[in-house]
Amino acid sequence: MRRLLLSAVVVSGLMSAVAAAPARADTRYYAYNASDRITQALTKGVTLQVRRGLFGAVTVQRLFSTTQRGTAGFVRGGPGEALRVLPQGAEERDLYAIDPEGDGRGLSRALCPGADEVWLAMGRVRAPRPLTMQAVGRWSDGTFRHCVTLQYDWRGEWQTAPAGPAPRAD
Repeated sequence: MRRLLLSAVVVSGLMSAVAAAPARADTRYYAYNASDRITQALTKGVTLQVRRGLFGAVTVQRLFSTTQRGTAGFVRGGPGEALRVLPQGAEERDLYAIDPEGDGRGLSRALCPGADEVWLAMGRVRAPRPLTMQAVGRWSDGTFRHCVTLQYDWRGEWQTAPAGPAPRAD
């Protein structure tokens, strides 16, 4: 009986603490400028749509081109082989598959020409920190290869998704 009463008190206390804590799950938009020539040649700058969970964990959902019209979705996760081909010293461990729908196929081709599938390995995405992404591709023979390292400097945070260019009249 004493154990049951103690368990009820502990559960009640935990529920009160969770209810009192503010819900912090939200969507943010983090903008970055390319910080080296290779990154600038491929992407110029990007804005990431990120989802912050209740405990502060960040998941990248989408990438928007900062200078051109284009967006690509991400699917979290990927094969361990993609991490094994990263350059020595690379610390990025969060894998995101580039969704081939829409502009994702074009982004994949730009980052890893000839690859059938492409993943981006990222470190922890945090404002206002720089960001490094490692592009890894899988070719039709099943071989995984590191394609390119992308380096970005923090630019700022947006309240809403970046607007695309105005539509052209035909």
